[in-house]
Amino acid sequence: MNPVLAFDIETVPDVDGLRRLWDLPDTLDDSEVAEMAFQKRRAQAGHDFLPPYLHRVLVISYVMRNDAGVQVFTIGAPECDEAATIGRFHRALEKHEPQLVSWNGGGFDLPVLNYRGLVHGIEAPRFWEPGRNTYTNRYHDLHLDLMDVLAMFQPRNNAPLDDVARLAGLPGKIGVGGAGVWDSWRRGEIAAIRDYCEADTVNTYLLWLRFQKLRGALTADRHDEEAALLRAHLAGLPGAHWLEFLARWNAPQG
Repeated sequence: MNPVLAFDIETVPDVDGLRRLWDLPDTLDDSEVAEMAFQKRRAQAGHDFLPPYLHRVLVISYVMRNDAGVQVFTIGAPECDEAATIGRFHRALEKHEPQLVSWNGGGFDLPVLNYRGLVHGIEAPRFWEPGRNTYTNRYHDLHLDLMDVLAMFQPRNNAPLDDVARLAGLPGKIGVGGAGVWDSWRRGEIAAIRDYCEADTVNTYLLWLRFQKLRGALTADRHDEEAALLRAHLAGLPGAHWLEFLARWNAPQG
Protein backbone atom coordinates (compact mmCIF):
# COMPACT_ATOMS: atom_id res chain seq x y z
CA MET A 1 0.00 0.00 0.00
CA ASN A 2 1.07 3.58 -0.49
CA PRO A 3 2.41 5.00 2.80
CA VAL A 4 0.21 7.46 4.68
CA LEU A 5 1.65 9.88 7.23
CA ALA A 6 -0.78 11.83 9.39
CA PHE A 7 1.00 14.51 11.39
CA ASP A 8 0.58 17.40 13.79
CA ILE A 9 2.97 19.89 15.39
CA GLU A 10 3.09 21.76 18.68
CA THR A 11 4.84 25.09 18.93
CA VAL A 12 5.75 27.94 21.26
CA PRO A 13 6.62 31.58 20.53
CA ASP A 14 10.10 32.02 19.07
CA VAL A 15 11.28 34.25 21.89
CA ASP A 16 14.90 34.33 20.70
CA GLY A 17 13.75 35.44 17.26
CA LEU A 18 11.48 38.07 18.78
CA ARG A 19 14.45 39.47 20.74
CA ARG A 20 16.38 39.83 17.49
CA LEU A 21 13.50 41.36 15.56
CA TRP A 22 12.70 43.93 18.22
CA ASP A 23 16.22 44.50 19.61
CA LEU A 24 15.06 43.50 23.08
CA PRO A 25 17.50 43.34 26.01
CA ASP A 26 18.53 39.96 27.39
CA THR A 27 17.27 41.12 30.78
CA LEU A 28 13.71 40.40 29.62
CA ASP A 29 12.83 36.78 30.36
CA ASP A 30 10.98 34.53 27.92
CA SER A 31 7.58 35.09 29.46
CA GLU A 32 7.95 38.88 29.19
CA VAL A 33 9.03 38.66 25.55
CA ALA A 34 6.13 36.37 24.71
CA GLU A 35 3.65 38.61 26.50
CA MET A 36 4.85 41.57 24.46
CA ALA A 37 4.21 39.56 21.29
CA PHE A 38 0.77 38.48 22.51
CA GLN A 39 -0.22 42.05 23.33
CA LYS A 40 0.95 43.32 19.95
CA ARG A 41 -0.95 40.55 18.19
CA ARG A 42 -4.13 41.26 20.17
CA ALA A 43 -3.93 44.91 19.13
CA GLN A 44 -3.46 43.95 15.48
CA ALA A 45 -5.78 40.97 15.09
CA GLY A 46 -8.03 40.82 18.17
CA HIS A 47 -6.44 37.57 19.39
CA ASP A 48 -3.03 36.49 20.62
CA PHE A 49 -2.30 33.61 18.22
CA LEU A 50 0.99 34.54 16.58
CA PRO A 51 1.55 34.25 12.81
CA PRO A 52 3.35 31.08 11.65
CA TYR A 53 6.79 32.65 11.20
CA LEU A 54 6.95 33.62 14.89
CA HIS A 55 6.47 30.06 16.16
CA ARG A 56 9.14 27.57 17.17
CA VAL A 57 8.52 23.85 16.66
CA LEU A 58 8.69 21.72 19.79
CA VAL A 59 7.44 18.35 18.57
CA ILE A 60 5.98 16.62 15.54
CA SER A 61 3.71 13.60 16.07
CA TYR A 62 2.98 10.98 13.43
CA VAL A 63 0.70 8.13 12.54
CA MET A 64 2.53 6.14 9.86
CA ARG A 65 0.60 3.45 7.94
CA ASN A 66 2.50 1.37 5.41
CA ASP A 67 3.07 -2.25 4.48
CA ALA A 68 4.83 -2.83 7.81
CA GLY A 69 1.71 -1.88 9.77
CA VAL A 70 0.81 1.21 11.74
CA GLN A 71 2.96 3.23 14.14
CA VAL A 72 2.34 6.23 16.37
CA PHE A 73 5.37 8.24 17.53
CA THR A 74 6.70 11.71 18.25
CA ILE A 75 10.01 13.41 17.50
CA GLY A 76 11.41 16.60 18.98
CA ALA A 77 11.99 18.01 22.45
CA PRO A 78 13.62 16.91 24.65
CA GLU A 79 15.54 14.44 22.44
CA CYS A 80 16.44 16.81 19.62
CA ASP A 81 16.31 20.51 18.79
CA GLU A 82 14.07 22.28 16.31
CA ALA A 83 16.41 22.04 13.33
CA ALA A 84 16.93 18.31 13.80
CA THR A 85 13.21 17.75 14.26
CA ILE A 86 12.31 19.52 11.02
CA GLY A 87 15.17 17.81 9.22
CA ARG A 88 13.85 14.40 10.27
CA PHE A 89 10.39 15.32 9.02
CA HIS A 90 11.74 16.07 5.57
CA ARG A 91 13.99 13.00 5.52
CA ALA A 92 10.87 10.90 6.14
CA LEU A 93 9.29 12.47 3.05
CA GLU A 94 12.42 11.75 1.03
CA LYS A 95 12.54 8.13 2.17
CA HIS A 96 8.88 7.09 2.14
CA GLU A 97 7.15 9.63 -0.15
CA PRO A 98 3.94 9.22 1.84
CA GLN A 99 0.61 10.90 1.43
CA LEU A 100 0.60 13.56 4.13
CA VAL A 101 -2.62 13.98 6.10
CA SER A 102 -3.29 16.90 8.41
CA TRP A 103 -5.99 19.02 9.98
CA ASN A 104 -5.30 22.62 9.00
CA GLY A 105 -1.80 21.62 7.95
CA GLY A 106 -1.95 23.96 4.98
CA GLY A 107 -3.09 26.81 7.18
CA PHE A 108 -0.61 26.39 10.01
CA ASP A 109 1.63 23.32 10.38
CA LEU A 110 3.31 23.40 6.99
CA PRO A 111 3.78 27.19 6.88
CA VAL A 112 5.48 26.96 10.29
CA LEU A 113 7.71 24.13 9.07
CA ASN A 114 8.49 26.09 5.90
CA TYR A 115 9.51 29.28 7.68
CA ARG A 116 11.49 27.42 10.33
CA GLY A 117 13.15 25.23 7.72
CA LEU A 118 14.26 28.41 5.94
CA VAL A 119 15.59 29.88 9.20
CA HIS A 120 17.65 26.75 9.92
CA GLY A 121 18.84 26.13 6.36
CA ILE A 122 17.05 22.77 6.05
CA GLU A 123 17.23 20.89 2.73
CA ALA A 124 13.80 19.68 1.58
CA PRO A 125 13.93 18.96 -2.18
CA ARG A 126 11.15 16.35 -2.19
CA PHE A 127 8.68 18.66 -0.48
CA TRP A 128 9.45 21.51 -2.90
CA GLU A 129 9.69 19.35 -6.02
CA PRO A 130 7.92 21.14 -8.88
CA GLY A 131 5.00 19.57 -10.70
CA ARG A 132 1.26 19.11 -10.50
CA ASN A 133 0.80 16.43 -7.85
CA THR A 134 3.11 17.82 -5.18
CA TYR A 135 3.11 18.48 -1.45
CA THR A 136 2.67 22.18 -2.14
CA ASN A 137 -0.39 21.84 -4.41
CA ARG A 138 -3.54 22.60 -2.43
CA TYR A 139 -5.84 20.68 -4.76
CA HIS A 140 -4.00 17.35 -4.91
CA ASP A 141 -3.76 14.52 -2.43
CA LEU A 142 -0.03 14.26 -1.81
CA HIS A 143 -0.81 16.54 1.10
CA LEU A 144 -4.45 16.24 2.13
CA ASP A 145 -5.47 18.97 4.55
CA LEU A 146 -8.64 17.28 5.71
CA MET A 147 -10.15 20.41 7.24
CA ASP A 148 -9.57 22.37 4.03
CA VAL A 149 -11.05 19.62 1.84
CA LEU A 150 -14.15 19.10 3.97
CA ALA A 151 -14.73 22.86 3.99
CA MET A 152 -14.59 22.83 0.15
CA PHE A 153 -11.61 25.21 0.38
CA GLN A 154 -13.84 27.89 1.89
CA PRO A 155 -12.34 29.22 5.16
CA ARG A 156 -15.77 30.24 6.46
CA ASN A 157 -16.64 26.52 6.58
CA ASN A 158 -13.58 25.48 8.65
CA ALA A 159 -14.25 23.47 11.78
CA PRO A 160 -12.17 22.58 14.88
CA LEU A 161 -10.63 19.12 14.99
CA ASP A 162 -11.99 18.45 18.48
CA ASP A 163 -15.59 19.26 17.50
CA VAL A 164 -15.58 17.15 14.34
CA ALA A 165 -13.84 14.22 16.05
CA ARG A 166 -16.32 14.13 18.92
CA LEU A 167 -19.30 14.54 16.58
CA ALA A 168 -17.96 11.47 14.75
CA GLY A 169 -17.83 9.47 17.99
CA LEU A 170 -14.05 9.72 18.33
CA PRO A 171 -12.20 10.71 21.51
CA GLY A 172 -11.33 14.27 20.57
CA LYS A 173 -8.58 16.29 22.19
CA ILE A 174 -6.89 14.99 25.32
CA GLY A 175 -4.62 16.90 27.66
CA VAL A 176 -3.26 20.40 27.72
CA GLY A 177 -5.00 21.89 24.67
CA GLY A 178 -3.39 24.15 22.10
CA ALA A 179 -3.88 27.28 24.16
CA GLY A 180 -2.10 25.65 27.10
CA VAL A 181 1.08 24.56 25.32
CA TRP A 182 3.06 27.72 26.14
CA ASP A 183 2.25 27.54 29.85
CA SER A 184 2.97 23.80 29.91
CA TRP A 185 6.32 24.40 28.21
CA ARG A 186 7.27 27.06 30.75
CA ARG A 187 6.50 24.57 33.54
CA GLY A 188 8.70 21.95 31.88
CA GLU A 189 5.77 19.66 31.05
CA ILE A 190 7.06 18.45 27.70
CA ALA A 191 5.64 14.95 28.18
CA ALA A 192 2.13 16.40 28.46
CA ILE A 193 2.67 18.38 25.24
CA ARG A 194 3.85 15.27 23.42
CA ASP A 195 0.85 13.29 24.66
CA TYR A 196 -1.54 16.01 23.52
CA CYS A 197 0.07 16.20 20.07
CA GLU A 198 -0.08 12.43 19.62
CA ALA A 199 -3.77 12.30 20.50
CA ASP A 200 -4.54 15.05 18.00
CA THR A 201 -2.65 13.16 15.31
CA VAL A 202 -4.56 9.94 15.97
CA ASN A 203 -7.87 11.82 15.83
CA THR A 204 -6.78 13.25 12.47
CA TYR A 205 -5.87 9.82 11.14
CA LEU A 206 -9.17 8.31 12.28
CA LEU A 207 -11.09 11.11 10.58
CA TRP A 208 -9.05 10.46 7.44
CA LEU A 209 -10.10 6.79 7.58
CA ARG A 210 -13.70 7.94 7.89
CA PHE A 211 -13.15 10.27 4.92
CA GLN A 212 -11.72 7.42 2.86
CA LYS A 213 -14.91 5.48 3.56
CA LEU A 214 -17.01 8.55 2.71
CA ARG A 215 -15.45 8.92 -0.72
CA GLY A 216 -15.43 5.20 -1.51
CA ALA A 217 -11.70 4.58 -1.18
CA LEU A 218 -12.34 2.16 1.73
CA THR A 219 -15.20 -0.27 2.12
CA ALA A 220 -16.97 -0.35 5.47
CA ASP A 221 -15.22 -3.63 6.34
CA ARG A 222 -11.81 -2.32 5.35
CA HIS A 223 -12.38 0.87 7.34
CA ASP A 224 -13.21 -1.19 10.42
CA GLU A 225 -10.12 -3.36 9.89
CA GLU A 226 -7.87 -0.29 9.70
CA ALA A 227 -9.45 1.21 12.83
CA ALA A 228 -9.04 -2.10 14.67
CA LEU A 229 -5.37 -2.27 13.63
CA LEU A 230 -4.77 1.17 15.11
CA ARG A 231 -6.75 0.37 18.24
CA ALA A 232 -4.61 -2.72 18.86
CA HIS A 233 -1.44 -0.70 18.35
CA LEU A 234 -2.56 1.96 20.83
CA ALA A 235 -3.46 -0.70 23.38
CA GLY A 236 0.17 -1.85 23.35
CA LEU A 237 1.64 1.62 23.88
CA PRO A 238 2.62 2.99 27.30
CA GLY A 239 1.06 6.16 28.62
CA ALA A 240 -2.01 7.24 30.55
CA HIS A 241 -3.16 9.34 27.58
CA TRP A 242 -3.69 6.17 25.55
CA LEU A 243 -5.73 4.61 28.34
CA GLU A 244 -7.93 7.71 28.34
CA PHE A 245 -8.07 7.80 24.55
CA LEU A 246 -9.15 4.16 24.30
CA ALA A 247 -11.67 4.57 27.12
CA ARG A 248 -13.31 7.46 25.28
CA TRP A 249 -13.14 5.61 21.96
CA ASN A 250 -14.82 2.55 23.50
CA ALA A 251 -17.49 4.54 25.33
CA PRO A 252 -21.03 4.05 23.96
CA GLN A 253 -22.36 7.05 22.09
CA GLY A 254 -25.51 8.66 23.52
